[in-house]
Amino acid sequence: MTNECWMCGKQETTLYKCRYCGKTYCADHRLPEQHGCAGFSETVRNESPGTYGSTGQQDPDVDKLVKDMLKNTAKHAAKGAAVGTFNRIKRSMYTSPSMAIIYICLFLYFFDFLIRDYIQFLWLDPLFLLARPWTLITHIFLHGSLDHLFINMLVLFFFGRELEKRIGNRVFWNVFFTSGIIAAIGYTLTDTGPMIGASGAIYGVFACMAVLAPGMRVYVYFVPMKIKHALVLFALLDLWLFGAPDMIAHTAHLTGLFVGLVMGMKIKKAYGSRSFGTAHEYNSQR
Repeated sequence: MTNECWMCGKQETTLYKCRYCGKTYCADHRLPEQHGCAGFSETVRNESPGTYGSTGQQDPDVDKLVKDMLKNTAKHAAKGAAVGTFNRIKRSMYTSPSMAIIYICLFLYFFDFLIRDYIQFLWLDPLFLLARPWTLITHIFLHGSLDHLFINMLVLFFFGRELEKRIGNRVFWNVFFTSGIIAAIGYTLTDTGPMIGASGAIYGVFACMAVLAPGMRVYVYFVPMKIKHALVLFALLDLWLFGAPDMIAHTAHLTGLFVGLVMGMKIKKAYGSRSFGTAHEYNSQR
């Protein structure tokens, strides 16, 4: 028996085992109709007396009883699944800064379909930076297209979570926002158009990771290489495309990368000879 409710994932010291399906549930889902117990539904069908009359036709009252029960259990199952999903999201946001950032970015991206043009008050516009200083932070959580969102969140999902395991949540927040804010300032020095996206902050995370674990194996377009070599490749690509009319903030990328390198070296120096080779290795020491 696990210490987790099969329906909602809630962890309790005392759980209830259903005698029909054999799974364990919390107090809110212990009854068969509350967790959509298929075993209970089958038992009712097999054991209900008078299910069929002398003519071989099914009793309408029993049929209605079974249908109502199935409808009720489906309702509770859907509610339990929704509650369980929400609880898992809430726990992951609390324990992982990277997951919190990902969920915020996802929410704001789809929220834009409900309320149009609100992002103009949150994006970074160099011409209105002094009037809207909060945009140095808020632009990080906005994305203009699904592929832009997907690529940024994919990189953050893999490398952000690896970095936070090695340096802790508080230091990770510092690396992420410092890289994002300074990358935005660097962008305003060379461009005047509005900017959105977490690329500058994510470049800082990636660069910091490359300093702390330079031998980590990564895949760039399915080509395996060390993360330090991937970082050099990305930097050269941004330098080569600098000034190109491709709607990509290369200045922000390079600035965020530089900040991540500096912060990574400071973190490495602060911890001295401590190894950052694996997350498990670091977590066992802190």
